This record gives sequence, structure tokens and C-alpha cells, in this order.
Amino acid sequence: MPATTPFRDVDAEALALTRRLLIQARHAALGVIDPQTGAPMVSRIAFAVLSGRPHTLVSDLSHHADALRVNPAASVLVGEPGTKGDPLAHPRLTLQVRAEAADKAALKEAWLAACPKAGLYYDFADFNLLYLAPTSALLNGGFGKAYRLDPGSIRTALA
Repeated sequence: MPATTPFRDVDAEALALTRRLLIQARHAALGVIDPQTGAPMVSRIAFAVLSGRPHTLVSDLSHHADALRVNPAASVLVGEPGTKGDPLAHPRLTLQVRAEAADKAALKEAWLAACPKAGLYYDFADFNLLYLAPTSALLNGGFGKAYRLDPGSIRTALA
């Protein structure tokens, strides 16, 4: 008997939902591996798609910045539950990413347009802009609507 999979084929609807979740997100949950314990640790981060690519601004003083320096592999969850119904019925997207340094000076205007309150601290020396390079993603569009996306599908969604 062939193995069954809960994942649907990625289609235009899945790509549009992926785009909406990423473009609308201004914060996300970031999962990293704690370098001292080896256990997962999750933090809330600022988040924005700049020039078609997901980014975050992190302080060197944060625990997750330390973790990303040791191991740049991480996960990012975007998508908020609606005001009504079961929170698990609302769409969400988990990206597996590799954190990479981004050009903070070149992307300042775009970041501040997306996250204007960051104008208070954007230029502080301990803040770094990171590109969260997607390596894969799981899209849950609601019950029975699960998709596995590769980096090409994510790029297509953000094009």
C-alpha cells in the first residue's frame, strides 16, 4: 500500500496565501537552538519582507542573536489567529531559514517603512539586519490544507 501524505501539491492558492502571510507579517516567532543547552528557544521578533526577501532586525544583546551566531539555522512562524473560531483553523506558515547578514544601510528606508517604531533604535551599533534565507516551509492553510514548499516556491510567492 503506498504511503499517504497530508500535503497537497503547491498551487496558485497556496502561493497566494504564502505571499499574504509573509507580506502582512510585522512580527514572527523565531525558533533557535540554545547554544548552552541544545534545546529549542522561541522569541518574538520584528519581521518584514524587504525586496522580496524576509528579514529581521536583532540586537546583539538578545539571546537569539547569540544562538544564530553559533547556528544560523532557525525557524520562523508567521500568521495570527482571527478573532473568531478555532485558532488552529487559521492559516500560518513556518519557514526553515538560515540567518545571513543583510545590508543594514541599504535597507534602512524599506525597514523603517515597514516597522516605523524601529526608527528609535535602528542605527544603534548593536542592531543588525538579517536576511532569513528560506530553505523550506510548511504552510497550514486551515484544516486539511497543508503544503510543503521549497525555496523556489517561496521565491515565486514573493515575486
